[in-house]
Amino acid sequence: MTARVNPWLVLVLVCLAQFMVILDATIVNVALPTIQKDLDFSEADLQWIVNAYTLTFGGFLLLGGRAGDLMGRKRVFLAGVVLFTVASALCALAQSDTWLILTRGIQGLGAALVSPAALSIVTATFKEGAERTKALGVWSAIAVGGGAVGLLLGGILVEYLSWPWIFVINVPVGIATLLLSLRFVPESRDEHAHKSFDVAGAISVTGGLIALVYGIVRSAEKGWTSGEVVLMLALAAALLIAFVVIESRSAEPLVRLSIFSVRTVRGANLSMFIVACGLFAMFFFNTLYVQRVLGYSALQAGLAFLPFTAGIIIGAAASQQLIARLGAREVPIIGLVLAVVGMLFFLRLDTSSSYLPDMLPGIMLTSIGMGLTFVPVTLIATSGIPVDDAGLASGLFNTSQQVGGALGLALLSTFAANKTADTLASAGPSATPSQTADALVDGFHVAWLGCALFLAAGAVLLFTLLRRGDVLAVAPGEQTPVVP
Repeated sequence: MTARVNPWLVLVLVCLAQFMVILDATIVNVALPTIQKDLDFSEADLQWIVNAYTLTFGGFLLLGGRAGDLMGRKRVFLAGVVLFTVASALCALAQSDTWLILTRGIQGLGAALVSPAALSIVTATFKEGAERTKALGVWSAIAVGGGAVGLLLGGILVEYLSWPWIFVINVPVGIATLLLSLRFVPESRDEHAHKSFDVAGAISVTGGLIALVYGIVRSAEKGWTSGEVVLMLALAAALLIAFVVIESRSAEPLVRLSIFSVRTVRGANLSMFIVACGLFAMFFFNTLYVQRVLGYSALQAGLAFLPFTAGIIIGAAASQQLIARLGAREVPIIGLVLAVVGMLFFLRLDTSSSYLPDMLPGIMLTSIGMGLTFVPVTLIATSGIPVDDAGLASGLFNTSQQVGGALGLALLSTFAANKTADTLASAGPSATPSQTADALVDGFHVAWLGCALFLAAGAVLLFTLLRRGDVLAVAPGEQTPVVP
């Protein structure tokens, strides 16, 4: 990059786009009841307002990351911003359930171009060491905190304006990001790569992930042994196996499988996949708990999660100091242990719980723990690899989060729904509102316990898959190469 380009201005611009992308993953949650009423969504179809975005986002992230390496990271980043902004405007104009679901999918595709290109721009702009640690500290706080801010902002917009505004707000932000990025973000690419795309690989992995999540979601209604669920899971397995075969034989694969021979890439991605299974579900179930059990409004539900953002910022800031003292592997393990304790605090919640004494401690412990986790794990996932593979590494890392979150939510939603149904069945055909609330809490307890187990498993994986020597290169001031 030239001396005229301020790297911290570049960071601000790409983080602004990433914030918009992550914000949109959660901002719709508190608006779902209003959208359902206005557009006449059925109960079964309502979930696809979220799933259409998450699945296209996660499914096309790998293609987005590789496209940045081949075509230019700035070019792909700008294309993603344009697509996301246009899709946001179309979402706001939606007149039917099908219209909104389709445009949410287009939003997810735009996000899949923006997110890996943005992260690879950061890693290409800042050298490994103290500067990249600071830059990724900001990135991680934006990436995780955006989810919590989305709940708050969604509540405000729904309460005082209307649900289309949760999409309208992206339009001026997207336009400003586009214009400023055209001027200030530098271009970079893999100059040695052939200009070709692994279309077969992209179709097989995206189709496989969508089929897998769809099968898991449908199991809550149809049962795991139903023909529809078995067929979808078999299709998912066939497509994902085909993806591995295609990648192993392709001259220009979407995912060069040899990248997993780097222990940092392998360990960070697998751990983040498992952690995301619990973290994304925590947001979902806590939002349902405060609205459906405690009776919070959309705005109150958003405010309830504002401390989560503060906790993320505290943890992310502390992690930058602790990495140099304790090590990049040890800090996220400590963070995950703290987050597990926070998740277990939620098991104390019932129908008569209060926010400050009962819920807030769990929120703060979990959020600080996640702040301690995301900075070093992001550093680990993007270290020890050539700059030319920055797009692939960032695409893999983002995919691990999004796909893990979708799968974890699908699984835990199924378990929670089954537990709630069992409790209601024991109450008889005429359950009272109090019994219904108790049944919901029973289901949420199962989900929260599952969240805690996922986070604990993530800590175990970090400890077992990574050695202290593998992560020396991510400590500020060190440049020790990572050995596959």
